[in-house]
Amino acid sequence: MSSSSPAQGLGQRERLVLVLIGVVLAAAVFWLRGGLKPQAPLDALARRSPELSVALANGRPTLVEFYADWCEACRAMAPAMDSLERHYRGELDLVLLNVDNPRWQPELERYAVNGIPQLELFNGAGQPVGRSIGARSAEELEALAQALTQGTNLPVLAGVGAVSPLTAAEAQPAAGDATPGTMAGPRSHG
Repeated sequence: MSSSSPAQGLGQRERLVLVLIGVVLAAAVFWLRGGLKPQAPLDALARRSPELSVALANGRPTLVEFYADWCEACRAMAPAMDSLERHYRGELDLVLLNVDNPRWQPELERYAVNGIPQLELFNGAGQPVGRSIGARSAEELEALAQALTQGTNLPVLAGVGAVSPLTAAEAQPAAGDATPGTMAGPRSHG
């Protein structure tokens, strides 16, 4: 005679059904999240990116990209940015700041980000030397990286300009001018 009762057999079947349901749910979540595909270059770059304060203080020039996961131009630039990061590792810091992350709101305001992608360019002393607004080709990004690492003038490209420090009086809006709080935000262009 068997020592198992019908109640014990029913419990085992229920456990087996629960295990099968768990396996099916885990497989569904795995499939919905993209399976084993490699991480997108933009995500990988952002995760490897040093903290902005560290990058600006370590003696290397820095290229900061303000981006968003939903930004087509940002995603299109990601492979070239990844290539730059690998090629200039140890010579140039690439820092990615997601405009949708509230943690970076002070930086969005400080660098007047009102569209993406926006690149902020810094020399080895952490001083701003230029800004690039809009999508950049791999060749343009390479030219910017070369200028930063060699300490030469930025290339002449549409949407790229040098920056100069403002005095406190120059930084204050004139009477009747829009205040920084009323400017369009980087996510306002939809």
